[in-house]
Amino acid sequence: MKLNGAFTALVTPFRDGNVDEEAYRKLIEWQIQEGIDGLVPCGTTGESATLSHEEHEAVIRICIDQAKGRVPVIAGTGSNNTREAVGLARFAKQAGADAILLITPYYNKPTQEGLYQHFKAIAAEVSIPTVVYNVPGRTGVNLAPATMARIYKDIPEVIGVKEATANLTQISDILELCDDNFILLSGDDFTVLPTLAVGGNGVISVVSNIIPRDMHDLCAAYATGDKKKARELHYKTQPLCRACFLETNPAPAKAALGMLGKCDPALRLPLVPLLPENREKMKKTLQDYGFQV
Repeated sequence: MKLNGAFTALVTPFRDGNVDEEAYRKLIEWQIQEGIDGLVPCGTTGESATLSHEEHEAVIRICIDQAKGRVPVIAGTGSNNTREAVGLARFAKQAGADAILLITPYYNKPTQEGLYQHFKAIAAEVSIPTVVYNVPGRTGVNLAPATMARIYKDIPEVIGVKEATANLTQISDILELCDDNFILLSGDDFTVLPTLAVGGNGVISVVSNIIPRDMHDLCAAYATGDKKKARELHYKTQPLCRACFLETNPAPAKAALGMLGKCDPALRLPLVPLLPENREKMKKTLQDYGFQV
């Protein structure tokens, strides 16, 4: 499997405390119509930490059903409990996901050996293309490049990594240690273009919830050698990338989608809506981008 381009880390729309299936299906359909290269349900942006197991499975199932094979679906199935991650991975495979996204265990703070054994144990139980997700700002532990290369070498199911450190030295080190078939996807919207420049394959993006076409076009322009267009889109998207992190993700992205009429901006506690001043900043950023808000 080769994954290239822009993959949206989908928000999970809520209404009246429940998953809003209608809004979710419409968001997925719009993403595909706008040219997105793939979809990632139940990641950090999808508020997976506050979904029940039943909701988690439903969100994955709905995404796969709505996509209907038109774009790859990489289902978030990670946990800080290895057994739980096995169960979620098994469900995703049975539901028809193209691949799974496995976050490094959070809170436990495992050693590098513990990280290796975690991914090895999951793959031994469920054989499905796997993208490791490294986001130390959320998990409290960094997956070292040497450990990532060891995992890739020893575990055939692991095809790549979502690297959300924004550390280009680490990204470069990972690519240096792995072969040309290794897939590296940026997990940071600010560094998509630099990641592509050092050999990355694309991005699992937050901001593409709002601008799927531009994020797709940025990756496609670089892939086809149009570096000028890629650079223009990089700088065009930066203000909106910044706005998407005015507060903890996905609160800003959901606020923007609410302003655009794509879904209710509701979040689940302990996440809360944007402060009024940040909501105004997001509104102005959208207007400056060209949206009618």
